[in-house]
Amino acid sequence: MEPSQELIEALYRERVLAAQAMSAEEKLWAGPRLFDLSCRIMADGIRGEQPEADETMVQNILRERLALIRRLEQAQ
Repeated sequence: MEPSQELIEALYRERVLAAQAMSAEEKLWAGPRLFDLSCRIMADGIRGEQPEADETMVQNILRERLALIRRLEQAQ
């Protein structure tokens, strides 16, 4: 079942309001937490794509993908 557009918009507004209510210190700490979460999600995706990969291989692929992202961002 797909979420309704109304639900999507309500959740987005809730996240924006929560971010606006954060102190400067909370916002500063949010960056590393979001990066860590993104890396964990990417690693889970790698494990799903390559179930035979051990943890060292997953981390190596993750590093390669992060390096690619940096290169693409610098090229803009």
